[in-house]
Amino acid sequence: MKSLAINTTLNDRISAFAKAGQLLSSFLQPDPNLESSNSWNQRIEESLQQAERKNSWFTRENLIHAITQWSQALLPENLEQWTNGYNLKKVNSKRVAIITAGNIPLVGFHDVLSVIISGHHAIIKNSSNDDVLIPLILDMASTHKEDLVSSYSFVKGQLPEYDAVIATGSNNTSRYFEYYFKGKPHIIRKNRNSIAVITGKETLEDMEALSEDVFRYFGLGCRSVSHLKVPRDYNFDLFFNGMYKQRNLIKFEKYTNNYDYNKAVYLMSEFDLLDNEFLLIKEENKSFSSPIASLGYSYYDNLEQVAEEISQKAESLQCVVINDVDREKLAPNFKDLAAPQFVNFGQTQCPTLNDYADGVDTISFLLTLS
Repeated sequence: MKSLAINTTLNDRISAFAKAGQLLSSFLQPDPNLESSNSWNQRIEESLQQAERKNSWFTRENLIHAITQWSQALLPENLEQWTNGYNLKKVNSKRVAIITAGNIPLVGFHDVLSVIISGHHAIIKNSSNDDVLIPLILDMASTHKEDLVSSYSFVKGQLPEYDAVIATGSNNTSRYFEYYFKGKPHIIRKNRNSIAVITGKETLEDMEALSEDVFRYFGLGCRSVSHLKVPRDYNFDLFFNGMYKQRNLIKFEKYTNNYDYNKAVYLMSEFDLLDNEFLLIKEENKSFSSPIASLGYSYYDNLEQVAEEISQKAESLQCVVINDVDREKLAPNFKDLAAPQFVNFGQTQCPTLNDYADGVDTISFLLTLS
């Protein structure tokens, strides 16, 4: 693998991305007295509008959520705490190709950030569904540190020369990736789903928080809850009361079309459904995945049974939502599992820099390239 020159230090890169985070924060809470910030605010606004025009699933609300999360992640203290866990002072720089997904806004940015912050060159092949915001944030960072432009490039079509690959896709495309990139060091990501373990001890506030895990990004993310584990004979009334917080989703045409279509399919198949007029749930014991506007659920008799199922299906899970008390009960069963990640209600779409997809430490992988 050939090395190449990266003209920035680790401190330069941290400073550059911290500046990008600051500009995002300034957009979210504008100060009319800062003229330089105002010009970037206009650029960010135009980019958000462009992203929404190109992908109508990227609503204004979801775009704002995404940049809010990244404005917080890119705080200097967060970047420093994250990078302090690795030896990034002397990295033999390589070219790392990144093939991003486009299911939710900025879903591929963590990989881009990891490659650049660790001192490598990111060759970025953006999904056509999400090709606006990653260039925007990199422009913000490189405006602050001009030499950062030596750390990334964008490509369409065939990849140029590269030393390693990080690729995200469906289960079908991952098989192609595995074959095509078998001769290079790689991280290949497949479909994953997230589940919530309901015990019956939850409050209405818990269920309202869970509605964020279910509906944020219309449930299109791998961290979106798509399945419920519930105790046998569970009463869903409190669950539906919590979901009611998201009732305005039915006003979004694409979501409504999916709800209507899936409801028709389920009814024609004579499935037993629970329906609150914008969310369908049905018993499902074979898969954790669910179509848009629907959830599967399955019963359990005790938490030990849930722990065993999670262990057996860990490779298909990204997050498990569960309350603190019961998470502590289950924790000993998962000490050898890198994934899934166990999170509180309402937190699946608020990952930190240390929350690596699939439990694969991207920085550690990148350090092996040196």
